[in-house]
Amino acid sequence: MAETHSAAPAGLPVKAGKGGSRPRSKGWTGALPLLAFVGLAFGIPTVALLGGAFTSDGSLSTANLTESLQGAYLTALLGSVKLSAVVAIAGAVVGTFLAQAVVTSRFRALREAVLTASGVLANFGGVPLAFAWTATLGNSGVLTRQLHLGDHGWSLYSFWGLALVYLYFSVPLMVLVVVPALDGLRPQWREAAQNNGANAWQFWRYVGIPVLAPSLLGGVVLLFGGAFAAYATAAAMVGTVVPLVTLQIADALTGNVLIGHENVALALSLDMIVVAGLVMAVYLPLQRRSARWLR
Repeated sequence: MAETHSAAPAGLPVKAGKGGSRPRSKGWTGALPLLAFVGLAFGIPTVALLGGAFTSDGSLSTANLTESLQGAYLTALLGSVKLSAVVAIAGAVVGTFLAQAVVTSRFRALREAVLTASGVLANFGGVPLAFAWTATLGNSGVLTRQLHLGDHGWSLYSFWGLALVYLYFSVPLMVLVVVPALDGLRPQWREAAQNNGANAWQFWRYVGIPVLAPSLLGGVVLLFGGAFAAYATAAAMVGTVVPLVTLQIADALTGNVLIGHENVALALSLDMIVVAGLVMAVYLPLQRRSARWLR
């Protein structure tokens, strides 16, 4: 009986592993430097954070976590969540409308100018941003005195004042996120919708918004995270006037209020990680569902 041989394409070497199985790819070894960096930059701090958060008086305990969810600490955590939610939603709405105006504009110079400015302003924060707004709309700011805003109860050093300052870098960031997605909306889709009798609202309701949903949701999460983790601007501008969890962590670490509460600060940091995880847990299923429109 004649033997049958499987012919391989000419010019391609055939290598067989043990038992005729194909050798495993070792391409994952190229990711070792990245994995090492992630382990050093994130793994070690995470282990230290968990160890300190669950340590009290030299023994394992949940006392720090319990304290971090009571009194002023809980107020600060809820204040940060509220501020971040307001900034994320308002920044997403304003940034999306601004991005739409830029994309539909016929002036290329305007588009380039807005995108360039957005790239700069999205990274403008910290003490310089706080100083700029204080000099402009603070109690003795230029616009505050010229427009007599103080007579109408205006105060920059408040919850809404801080939210306004955070929008200064959140709106440009949303523009950078949404513009590429808006560029992906094909004109043929709008024409097809109009040919089928759909008006502008129906186009956005059934075509535009579902297609943009992944980018919009991603922008909201990005803005929420940026506002939730911001520290320097709030510390330089409002201090303890607006309760924020990042300010509470700094006070606990430096002992400005109470001494020996470093582990409580680590517990507060763990609370922030949990909040961020919950936000991502809500975002990912919505993102997968919305991404079906792009397939």
